[in-house]
Amino acid sequence: MVLPPRLARWLGSTRTWIALGVLAPLGMLLVSALMLLDLRRDAWDKAEQTSQNLLQVIERDIARNVELIDLSLQAVVDNLRVPGVDALSPEMRQLVLFDRAATARDIGVMLVTDENGDSVIDANAVPARKANYADRDYFQGHKALADLGLHISKPLVSRLTGARMIVLSRRLTKPDGSFGGIVLGTLQLAYFSRLFDRIGLGPEGAINLFLRDGTRLMRHPYDEADIGVSIAGTAILERFVREVRGSFVAASVRDGVERHYAFTRVGDLPLVLNVALATADIEAGWRAKAAVISAVVLVLCGLTACLSLLFGRELRRRAEMQAELARLSLTDALTGLPNRRRFEGTFEHAWKSANRTGKPLSVLVVDADHFKRYNDRHGHAVGDAVLKGLARCLSASVHRPDDLVARVGGEEFVVLLPDTDEAGALRIADKVHETVAGLSVEAARIEAGTVTVSIGLATETGRAFERAGAQYEAADAALYRAKAAGRNRTCVAGRACAPHPLGEAA
Repeated sequence: MVLPPRLARWLGSTRTWIALGVLAPLGMLLVSALMLLDLRRDAWDKAEQTSQNLLQVIERDIARNVELIDLSLQAVVDNLRVPGVDALSPEMRQLVLFDRAATARDIGVMLVTDENGDSVIDANAVPARKANYADRDYFQGHKALADLGLHISKPLVSRLTGARMIVLSRRLTKPDGSFGGIVLGTLQLAYFSRLFDRIGLGPEGAINLFLRDGTRLMRHPYDEADIGVSIAGTAILERFVREVRGSFVAASVRDGVERHYAFTRVGDLPLVLNVALATADIEAGWRAKAAVISAVVLVLCGLTACLSLLFGRELRRRAEMQAELARLSLTDALTGLPNRRRFEGTFEHAWKSANRTGKPLSVLVVDADHFKRYNDRHGHAVGDAVLKGLARCLSASVHRPDDLVARVGGEEFVVLLPDTDEAGALRIADKVHETVAGLSVEAARIEAGTVTVSIGLATETGRAFERAGAQYEAADAALYRAKAAGRNRTCVAGRACAPHPLGEAA
C-alpha cells in the first residue's frame, strides 16, 4: 500500500512520534480519571440504594410487630369495657382479653395494672404475677395525660423476667373518665438484635434505632454500653426528626467515624431508624479498583516509552522459554531423568549406529520389585521418594558420557549402554543391584536392603535384532522372566536367569 506523500512525511517525522508519545499517555490518564470518577459515583449510588432497601425491609418488620402488639393492647382496652367481663373467672377472663399474640417469641409479658400500678391481670399467669409499675415513666405519663395513646418506653429491665426490653402501653379509663391503670406489653431487645444481625454492613457499618427524644433503643453491632444512651441536642438527631426520611454524610457522635446515614421514621411511631455505612467501606471497593486501574495506566504509559526494549527482551525470553520447553518435553518431572520420548529417540539412533559400525549395544530394563506395596502401605509421597532414590542409584552406576539412564514408565527405568557387550552390561547390572541394596527412605523407615529391582538385559551384536524395538522387547521379556524367577536378579534375553550376585537374601 502506497501512502500519500503528505501522510508519509507526517508519519516519518520525529516530532510526530514525540507528540504522539506525549499525547497518548495524557489521553490515557484523562480517560482513566473520568472512568474512576464514574466508578466512584456508582459505588455511592449502590450504597444509597442498598441503605434505602435495608431501611424499607427493617422498618416494615418493626412497624408490623409493634402494630401487632398495639392491636392486642387495644383489644384488651376494648374488651375490659364489655359488661360482664369483670364477673368472669380469672381463667376465662384471661382467654377473653388476650389473643395468641401474647405468646409470641419476642413478647416478654402482657398484663393489666390498676390505678395504683399493681398488676391485676397477666396474660401468662393466673393469678397475675405480683409487680408494681407506679414508678415507671410510662405509667406516670398515662396517668398525667388521658390522650397519650400508644407509649413506647426507653430500654428497661423487666421486673418479671429480667430481660432487656421496651414497654408498649395504653391507658385504661374508668367509666367516669378517671385514670384506671394501663395495659402493657413488652418487646424484647433480642428481637431487634436478631433482626439487625442478619445484615452485613462492612467493618464500620451500623444500624441504630432511636426514640424521637434521642434515646438509643438498639445498635448493631451490639454494645451494652450503647443501649439507653441519648444523643439529644446533636445536629444528627435534629436532622432525623426534622426531615423524617432522607440521607446525608456526617461524623458519628459516638465514635467520630464519617458515615453515610440513610434514615426514616418507623411508620407513625415515635421511632427513628437509620442505616449508617462508613464512607471508607463504601469506597473500599472503588479504591481497590482505582489502585489497579492507576497501576495499569502507569504501566501502559511506561510501555509506550520503552516498547522497543521490551520487545527485544520479549524475543529473548521467548527463545529461552522455547528452549526450556524443549528440554522439559524430554525430561521426567519427578526424577529429573530423560523420559521415554528422549530414550526412544536416543535408542533408535544408537541402534542404527551399532548396526552400521558393528559395535555392541546393550539395554537394561529395570523395574522396582513390589512397588505397589510402598504406595499402599506408606502413601504416594514415599513411593515417589523410592523412585527418586532408584533414579540416583541408576545414575551412580554408569559414568560414560554416552550412557543413558531414563524413566520410561511408572516404576520402570532403562539403561542404554552403547559400545558395551553382554559381559560389560552384566557388570553394570550387578552394580545397579549393589547400589540399590544400599537405598533407604528414613521418613518411612524403609531400611537398606528392602528395596530391590529386577533387570532384563538384551545386547545387539551383528544384527541380532531386526529393529531397535525388537531389542527392547527382548529385554522387557527378560525382565518379566526375572520377576517370575523370584525377582531381585538379572535375566539375559535368550538365557536362563542368574541369581542376584549378592545372594538370594540380599
